[in-house]
Amino acid sequence: MSKNTTIAKIRSDGVVVEVLDNGDERQFPDTLMRPMTEAEIEAAATADRDARSMTAGELQIARRVPRAKTLRRALNLTQQEFAVRYHIPLGTLRDWEQGRTEPDQPARAYLTVIARDPEGVLRALKGQPS
Repeated sequence: MSKNTTIAKIRSDGVVVEVLDNGDERQFPDTLMRPMTEAEIEAAATADRDARSMTAGELQIARRVPRAKTLRRALNLTQQEFAVRYHIPLGTLRDWEQGRTEPDQPARAYLTVIARDPEGVLRALKGQPS
């Protein structure tokens, strides 16, 4: 089986193009690279031993702590905005997001509360009634 390398880039206008050997660019088609049916997707996922679904027992004991980066992105905030809004030191937030440190128990509880009611936490921090 031979392997071919395709060099691609995203132009400043957002269009994805293939870079040809001579330096020219050719726009990729708007169709999927490898279209799969829902059944094929399910079969591929099931066959991947590393992507198996968790069992009911595993789900019960899994930690359900929101990840700081995922939570921040879900709220559509920058690191700076999230840190200022929820009174978290910016360096601490960056350390959590980059995996240098993990939130301690009180911080995990705080992130859980933010995830469940971000506006309620914001009102409480501003001293506004709910």
